[in-house]
Amino acid sequence: MFWFINKLISLFSILPIQTLCKGTKKTSYLQAHDAFFLYLCTCMQHAIASAVSVLRAGGTILYPTDTIWGIGCDARNADAVARLYEIKKRDPSKSMLILCTESITNLNACPLLATHTSRPTTYILPERLWHKVLTIPIAPNLYASNGSLGIRLPKHHFCQEVINSLGSPLVSTSANFSGQPSPRSYADISEALKQRVDFLVPSLPEFQTGESQGSRIIRINTDGSTDILRP
Repeated sequence: MFWFINKLISLFSILPIQTLCKGTKKTSYLQAHDAFFLYLCTCMQHAIASAVSVLRAGGTILYPTDTIWGIGCDARNADAVARLYEIKKRDPSKSMLILCTESITNLNACPLLATHTSRPTTYILPERLWHKVLTIPIAPNLYASNGSLGIRLPKHHFCQEVINSLGSPLVSTSANFSGQPSPRSYADISEALKQRVDFLVPSLPEFQTGESQGSRIIRINTDGSTDILRP
């Protein structure tokens, strides 16, 4: 089913334009840039809907984030999380982070999560804190052995729309095999890795952020102090 959706997304995304441009004189006034904008918006909506459908079915996706391209799944689904570890050939003892939006988090428990920073920032929260932040349960094989969990609120339209539509955090880990360099762009992603995920989100201009590296990482300790793990 997943490959079928992936193959047809480009076809169905252009149908509204074909329909618009058929049987009406008004379309003769449609400028090329307007048609292209409509095409991109339609592609984006189909990409979001298709990604959510795959995630709800327990599948995995390759998708753009506010930093670099990543692969992910529904954070509530333990089987899907296990599948991500297999895809990346990653040691299960190395935890993965989750992306959230304000609609599924209690920011009063940790206002720092919503702090505006110069670049995307992931916060590593101790167990007692992230349990207060998240409003829904997540898979037990997602957080670290010491109970901590990485959380980021991405300022990225695709991620926000998918998370809100799914009603769940989205697991995020870089789109590379464990031990290999993280991709700086979509073109750098291994074809072998692409073949292992269930759905590839198209590389649309609207999804690009200009970021070519992972986020900053700040650990929040149990006493409230912070440590910068990656600047």
